[in-house]
Amino acid sequence: MAPRGENPLTAGMDYQHALALHESCHRLRELHPLYPRTYGVAVLAEVNKRRWCPMDSVLTIDRLGSVFDETATVAGRRAAGNLLAGRLTHEVLGRVLPLVLLEGRAWDTGLENLWVHFDSDNDIDWAAVVDPTMRVLPDDPAIGHDGRSLHRDAVVVLPDESALITWVAHRCHRALAPLFVWLHGVSERAVPVASMWQAVGSAVVVAASQLRHLPGNNEAVSFRRSQAMLDVMAGFGLPVRGTNAPSRRVESPACKMAVHDRPQPARRQLRALSHVPAPAAAGRGDRTQR
Repeated sequence: MAPRGENPLTAGMDYQHALALHESCHRLRELHPLYPRTYGVAVLAEVNKRRWCPMDSVLTIDRLGSVFDETATVAGRRAAGNLLAGRLTHEVLGRVLPLVLLEGRAWDTGLENLWVHFDSDNDIDWAAVVDPTMRVLPDDPAIGHDGRSLHRDAVVVLPDESALITWVAHRCHRALAPLFVWLHGVSERAVPVASMWQAVGSAVVVAASQLRHLPGNNEAVSFRRSQAMLDVMAGFGLPVRGTNAPSRRVESPACKMAVHDRPQPARRQLRALSHVPAPAAAGRGDRTQR
């Protein structure tokens, strides 16, 4: 049994060596102490693999398909699709977004790097990364005075904030695009892909709004980064600000994704999905700011 006050799931991790990801995810868990798995990720090599599956695996898609159908029988296909789109958005972007806005850090959100943990009800309740390497800014605390990482093989330094935001937006685009295509199919087109991307935009705005209440948070920095994220996604041609919002087209490899590379609609069904709680506002002022 885990010590009193310690999260049993994280207490059982086998930390092989200190990583920048460990530090950041510890702070992310503090954003919502009652639900410490809401934000952040685990390192796959450090957890028991039971009930873990790759995000893009057939097993994951089948389970999500089952959840969708079970929800659809109660709330209808459109409501079930919107709920599942929100869940997928959170697992890919929502978990890392507070870290980008608060600390200027990010892990790789690519589908090939993400695994998800299913609870006994076949709902996703946590995520993990295969490669824990973090992308950071030049003035990150993980970088020494000589410009070298203080964490062995744990960080990659990007030249500036714009590069970080563009990289995160691109990786999230690459991950969410095929998932949204699959969901559009499994919902029998009840939820347009465009509306899913609009929900992504709303998630970015809501996250920035919630985080501004945290003591010690630099509201101007968080707002700037959130707007930059939306700008980049809109530049990819994604309707994150609505279908009528003008955007400057930016080429992204996700736009060239072949049809055969996209997950096909699962034949099985899905279940009701819980809402993601907002970060706690009080007592969470220990944040690295840039």
